[in-house]
Amino acid sequence: MKAIVISSPGGPEVLQLQEVDEPELKDDEVLIKVEASGLNQADTVQRSGAYPPPKGASHYLGVECSGTIQALGKSVSRWKIGDQVCALLSGGGYAEKVAVPDGQVLPIPPGVSVKDAGSLPEVACTVWSTVFMMSQLSAGETFLVHGGSSGIGTFAIQIAKYYGARVFVTAGSEKKLAVCKDLGADVCINYKTEDFVKRVKEDTGGKGVDVILDHIGASYFKQNIESLNFDGRLFIIGTMGGSVTKVDLRALLSKRLTVQLAGLRYRSPENKAVIVSEVEKNVWPAIVAGRVKPVIYKYFPLSDAAEAHQLMENSSHIGKILLVPQFSG
Repeated sequence: MKAIVISSPGGPEVLQLQEVDEPELKDDEVLIKVEASGLNQADTVQRSGAYPPPKGASHYLGVECSGTIQALGKSVSRWKIGDQVCALLSGGGYAEKVAVPDGQVLPIPPGVSVKDAGSLPEVACTVWSTVFMMSQLSAGETFLVHGGSSGIGTFAIQIAKYYGARVFVTAGSEKKLAVCKDLGADVCINYKTEDFVKRVKEDTGGKGVDVILDHIGASYFKQNIESLNFDGRLFIIGTMGGSVTKVDLRALLSKRLTVQLAGLRYRSPENKAVIVSEVEKNVWPAIVAGRVKPVIYKYFPLSDAAEAHQLMENSSHIGKILLVPQFSG
């Protein structure tokens, strides 16, 4: 099969399409012929050499995909050959075929094309596990997501609104903020021209928000703490703005704040299966109802992975970027 190989750690130009061996199928896995694979920030970090795949996982890029099941491991019972599915991966999505534990596989939601479903598993599992399962966002609460126009952000806006939260977003242009507003965001803040702490306080009567989802890390930490309400919860899923910061613990103590950090990729297959099951129960109905939709910016042939990475890294996109092995324009 063909797959994208990292010739050596570096920039987008190190991504090359090569002929490689097909994955070996374990007893609890399904083999998926890939229709589409979503790009994620983790892919660009792995390409540069800083984010190795978990032990035993495919060393090819790609943490989500959609496609058709071509083969089944001996112990797989839920799925059958020919099923159209999408899946959360530990790696291997940038290829024509990928093997994945059956507990990380989801049916394609009715109303979504197989291709577009390749944009869903990573964002759905990330947002549901962090904002809902761990931060316990509930109806009537306020929620701030940074990078509202990203794949994570566009999904988080929609699912938070579906569950009755008031949604705040930050983004870096009026065009991006307009998209966030169209998706349901209540308060849209241009972080380049406005102080988001000030806006959050103004629009919450001085209280602050209940939950924040942040991918920036250190450089936003102090402002995030200032932006939280009593009993507020900050969830950090990335460190694009650095990983080391000073903390005055008194600020957390006085407001009873919770700060959590987690990623998806290094979780055990058992843990991922729990999250995937919760997503199917709680998120898929919102998609079926048309209340949460995939936001796709552009499709690229698998062979153009380098160009797709360049687009992701210049941050001009809104929503998700997909790689398509059988690209037809």
